[in-house]
Amino acid sequence: MPFVLLVVALLGGGLISLLLLNSALNQGSFQLTRLKKETLVLTDEEQALQRDVDGYSAPDALQRRAHELGLVPGGSPVFIGPDGKVAGTASQAQAPPPPSPAPVAQPPVSAAPSGAPSAAASGPPAPNPSATSGTPQPSQTPGR
Repeated sequence: MPFVLLVVALLGGGLISLLLLNSALNQGSFQLTRLKKETLVLTDEEQALQRDVDGYSAPDALQRRAHELGLVPGGSPVFIGPDGKVAGTASQAQAPPPPSPAPVAQPPVSAAPSGAPSAAASGPPAPNPSATSGTPQPSQTPGR
């Protein structure tokens, strides 16, 4: 009788330990799945932020932002050598003259039938608001 109780106790203890081990593994699996989803979301956000940084650091965007801040291109640089000699002459940067507006070419007037609208009557297409705003617009990632 004591041997049977010992065997039953060992089997019961083994089953309980397997149940606890299985529960711990399932909990770890759920946590791993949650962390993978969080990593995916954070990776998407990182890529969107990197795209914004790339847009703001593009040369044309930097030039436009510098112009908005009132910065002007500098003249020839002045260098100080290791011996203290100055190479070049310093001068104040001058603002470049504003670009002259490009002449607008008038489209030739064609003889269109009276029922069809002419190209001159329709006018130029409306400007894209995101292209004229002066700052790059952040793009939205689908699913956000």
